[in-house]
Amino acid sequence: MTSSAPSLTWRDGQILRDAQPHRILSGAVHYFRIHPDQWEDRLRRLAAMGANTVDTYIAWNFHERVEGEYDFEGWRDVARFIRIAGEVGLDVFVRPSPYICAEWSNGGIPFWLSGRVRALRTSDPSFLAAVDAWYDALIPQLEPLQAVHGGPIRLIQVENEYGSFGSDAAYLTHLRDGLRSRGMVEMLTTADGTLPDMVRNGSVDGAMGTFTFGTGVQDAVALLRCDHHLMCSELWGGWFDHWGEQHHVRSADSMISTVQELLDEAGSVSIYMAHGGTNFGLWAGANHDGVIQPTITSYDSDAPIGEDGTVNDKFHALRAAFAPFHSSPLPPVPDAPKRQSAASAGLTPMTSLLDVVRAQPVVATAAQPLSFEELGAEDGIVAYSSEVSFPASSTLRILELRDRATVFLDGERLGTIEHDGAQELALPAEGGSGTLTIVVESLGRINYGAYTGQHKGILGGVLIGRRYAHGWEHRIVPQTAPSTAPAPERGAQRGDEGRTDGLALATFDVTEPADAWLAFPGGAKGMVWLNGFLLGKYWERGPQVTLYAPGPLWREGRNEIVVLDTDRLGATVEIREQPDFGASEEFIGA
Repeated sequence: MTSSAPSLTWRDGQILRDAQPHRILSGAVHYFRIHPDQWEDRLRRLAAMGANTVDTYIAWNFHERVEGEYDFEGWRDVARFIRIAGEVGLDVFVRPSPYICAEWSNGGIPFWLSGRVRALRTSDPSFLAAVDAWYDALIPQLEPLQAVHGGPIRLIQVENEYGSFGSDAAYLTHLRDGLRSRGMVEMLTTADGTLPDMVRNGSVDGAMGTFTFGTGVQDAVALLRCDHHLMCSELWGGWFDHWGEQHHVRSADSMISTVQELLDEAGSVSIYMAHGGTNFGLWAGANHDGVIQPTITSYDSDAPIGEDGTVNDKFHALRAAFAPFHSSPLPPVPDAPKRQSAASAGLTPMTSLLDVVRAQPVVATAAQPLSFEELGAEDGIVAYSSEVSFPASSTLRILELRDRATVFLDGERLGTIEHDGAQELALPAEGGSGTLTIVVESLGRINYGAYTGQHKGILGGVLIGRRYAHGWEHRIVPQTAPSTAPAPERGAQRGDEGRTDGLALATFDVTEPADAWLAFPGGAKGMVWLNGFLLGKYWERGPQVTLYAPGPLWREGRNEIVVLDTDRLGATVEIREQPDFGASEEFIGA
């Protein structure tokens, strides 16, 4: 079936679906946070929750990691995800704006673009040119899947919470017109918080305004424009976590009371998140409030459908609230996911952190340290090395460090420096010379606010006393699993108190692949690969203790877990049957 008219419209405060009154009962499920073999399972759980719609962002940087190279295959086959949603019986609300926030690295904007364009999310010609090229690649994936062509896409978001960021009306107009000119005819929306200034600056003609909040239904009612329908496109039923904080939870009673208030006002809703998923790899973003606040690997978000698909009290409360809006019984609740039994394996140190760095080729030399962006390093670890001399009682200062540095002099670990501003370490008191190596780790690209797009690495140089250290070699540690072959001469680098950093290997023999939760007792701060796939990070400061390792990543027989710890390796890796997100606190959202 093909039609030229959108299948969803709004009029007199109502949503009409194919000309009939309709409520959108949606939940956010992000394809990029779920192994593609589990997409259908998570979508069926969403339908069983009573949702009639799934909402998903489209993360630009997930598809265009290298400028001009677009990937829509495998994990990045967003069209397949949308088709599966339609087969399950769900409408689809796509949110393909250049910026998504979502606690995702750089808010979804490619690092190579923020590395050269200062005026992100504006009508700056360089930014718009990149957006247009992206839309030229993306929209053909989406346009045939609209409801007017018999597909499931019925809503499209123009931009995301723009009213809390900027005031460039020409930019919003360009995005709207770009969607329309490329054939997106279904209903357009915007999304903003419940303040007049946000609504004013985030709105664009031709798009229905929606709201984002944890509570505040009456604030949204007061801000409704003209004949727009009341919709919360992000009702925060939980919240995300930063490293060093407690795990944020929201009770089922608290969440459902806001949902019910919205429904009683004849509104529509999308639960954020319905299923949170995982910030696999190094895709977790960060916030900035005086200092950087990196987001953990888990994006469970205390959602109704847990990170591994487990359903909870929130799921059942929403199922009961949504059921009356359906003309037929809801699908049955799927069985609980299978998990591996508890087990433990020794973690064998293979190579020191410094040897991992030394094994990488020099990718650039420069008088001053280069940023990640100048080096083409998307994220992770970059090592800076220089031959230096220093007088007695000298200090080393790193100017504008982004974000965390481990400093070595001739293989001896001097210490760790974190975060913004000028930082310093004492050099050996007697003075001397040697090879200075600074291993810099990005803790996550900022995804919200004025600091979105901030660069990574050493941005202001390195001082020895008052003098710059010049002449730097640069090495990038790849995001692929490093080789676990032991270094023939040096072995693992040992620091104070016998602590051991570096690369280590553990193996598990598995009879039947299934989900698992991995823990790293005694480990300090590391990245973890399972059979070559980068699961994410652990950090002893918490709150997250376990990493989710989905069943499709395991294989029958031998499985390899590789750990690269910058600070201190533990002795074992454990498979646990339950997740551990750390100490929790009730939190509704900001």
